[in-house]
Amino acid sequence: MDDLTPPPREHLVTVVGVGADGSLAPTGEAVLRKADVVLGGRRHLELVAPVSGQERRPWPAPLGPALPALMAELRGRQVVALASGDPMLSGIGTTLVRVLGAESVHVLPSISSVALARARMRWPAEESVVVTLVGRHEARVLREIAPGRRILVLTAGSHTPSIVGRLLTEMGHPDAAITLLGNLGSDTESRHTKNAQEWAGTAADNVPPLHVLAIEIPADASAWRSSWVAGLPDEAFEHDGQLTKRDLRASALARLSPAPGQHLWDVGAGAGSVGIEWMRAHPTCRTTAVEAEPVRAARVARNATRLGVPDLRVVEGRAPDALGGLEPPHAIFIGGGATRTGVLDACLAALRPGGRLVVHGVTLETEWLLAEAYRTHGGELTRLALETTHPVGSFTGWTPLRTVTQWCLRL
Repeated sequence: MDDLTPPPREHLVTVVGVGADGSLAPTGEAVLRKADVVLGGRRHLELVAPVSGQERRPWPAPLGPALPALMAELRGRQVVALASGDPMLSGIGTTLVRVLGAESVHVLPSISSVALARARMRWPAEESVVVTLVGRHEARVLREIAPGRRILVLTAGSHTPSIVGRLLTEMGHPDAAITLLGNLGSDTESRHTKNAQEWAGTAADNVPPLHVLAIEIPADASAWRSSWVAGLPDEAFEHDGQLTKRDLRASALARLSPAPGQHLWDVGAGAGSVGIEWMRAHPTCRTTAVEAEPVRAARVARNATRLGVPDLRVVEGRAPDALGGLEPPHAIFIGGGATRTGVLDACLAALRPGGRLVVHGVTLETEWLLAEAYRTHGGELTRLALETTHPVGSFTGWTPLRTVTQWCLRL
């Protein structure tokens, strides 16, 4: 919604965006003056001029659990919540809509820090991407790395530049240019540019708390870890041999069909490669990786962080018992343990309508199971035989990998 959109008839709160200098859009000023109660962070409350007779209250903590009771207490009064710039850009507006419902919230945005950052950097919106680290793991930046990529980062505090600089350096991009844009839109606006390696050693007390990072990856940077197309090189993953190999992984993911916002179960995750690549396909894709071995479960989490999807959820346990209570998936990959009693049935029962199931097997027992599943449920049964080159004395020959039987079912 914008300034010209009328508020919902029964809305509980109007969220007004505030510039770093305390400026408001004209409509926001008028709404603020008429408010009975103004909510906000202490910084926001101090930015705007007081209004006689108006009650001003800082947000309760923790915010989410306290919001419904707070809004119930204030029902019938004109309530304004203050937010930085665009309230729906990693702001309080998003939280209010999620907790209270869209019809309860009216939003009047101001210019966002992202718009200001693009203006300062002269970066077109269509040639850059925004990553928010507000309340999120800094490794999310790593998914966006690609040659020549321009990334705007909404940060979580003064420590973020050094952490991002270290992450980029560890991933082989020490020369990536990082510009810190501090206090955008205020009288104390600042700009500092260093490479990633230099930022890695920067103390947090030298960084303004309010800032945006503008990252430029060199055009000649290595691209091998930056593809969002399924089939990263096997060496991109730490593993102990329990890894769905590159070509088999690409085949499985083509059939699993990642889509924005959808959820995958990676059952018998091993190194987590299928679930990780599912999440790399789109920032809103989600994975729950189920792995029985504690060492491997920890390895899945490390691989996910290194490859820019630290929000991947790891469940340590053995299917089918470990599947109970998990959020229903849109797709399931079974890379190991399909012959364990109840695993296949539990996965088939859990899939949402329109879901996809892909199972890989390398043993005769699993092949028999999948052949029977194919006869019962239909779908697609495929045998995948791969050969790779290896030295044979002074010559080169073909070495076959284990043949994999793949069953795919679409509901």
